[in-house]
Amino acid sequence: MSKFKKKKEGGLPPISTASLPDIVFMLLFFFMVATVIKEDNLMIDNKLPSADQIEKLDKKRPISYIYAGKPSERFKNMGTEARIQLNDKFARPSDIKAFIASERANLREDQLNKLIIALKVDVDANMGLIGDIKQELRKENALKINYTTRKGDAVSN
Repeated sequence: MSKFKKKKEGGLPPISTASLPDIVFMLLFFFMVATVIKEDNLMIDNKLPSADQIEKLDKKRPISYIYAGKPSERFKNMGTEARIQLNDKFARPSDIKAFIASERANLREDQLNKLIIALKVDVDANMGLIGDIKQELRKENALKINYTTRKGDAVSN
């Protein structure tokens, strides 16, 4: 005759992995929302001038930034004259043509005529450099220019 055996206590049941995809996607969304997108590393001193009548730009419009100012302490080997920074490198005024072309290439066709060039120019930058930048922008038909400032008293500049 056969004997019937009692089941032994089997220990812990296996962990359910049914909710694992939900947890992974929740973490993914959290990091997507909480992560800050890296902006340009400034290689120049950029103390913006003050203005008392300022207007904030609409975030929906495409904006490209051109920085101008003296090289910062880390880049003193580049000289003491005001320089232009496009993205993460120093540039000459003649490089603005390629910069505008690459910025326009990244845009959809319906946004091409809405591109705004924002100039972030240091207070101590000379007007000759700014004039050269504006001349190159005119050649490229990039006529929507914005001067970025900080809020304050314009007389204190």
